[in-house]
Amino acid sequence: MMLPFFVYGTLRPGERNHDLFLRGRTLREEPGRLRGATLYEGPGYPYAVEEPGAVVGGELVTALPEAYPGLLAELDRLEEYVPGDPRNLYERQARDVVRTADGTAVRAWVYLAAPAVAARLRLGGRPVEGGEWRTVTP
Repeated sequence: MMLPFFVYGTLRPGERNHDLFLRGRTLREEPGRLRGATLYEGPGYPYAVEEPGAVVGGELVTALPEAYPGLLAELDRLEEYVPGDPRNLYERQARDVVRTADGTAVRAWVYLAAPAVAARLRLGGRPVEGGEWRTVTP
């Protein structure tokens, strides 16, 4: 399944991993909103945690077809995601993301906090105000 990616942290334009992983490998990058999740501060990057009624802002990134397999593998490594591994910090899941420009829903890969991480964040984590995480101002 060649789904676009929804990025909400260090892969956003202007953030430290955008150029390292995405520059020259995308067809489109457009603002989007993930409903049913909230952001929590992490150690230099955020975690999206499932939460009804909350919204996370980010970008919907469509990869060039020829770059897709390599990019998927690199992003899984970056997020330390291995399918079925209980030590994962993130789980890659297919979710509906709403394009900000026209309100249409698009199925996309999203890296959500793994269950154990999400439970810890809900108990004592610090939510990101407004659901928009940035280390730099665009």
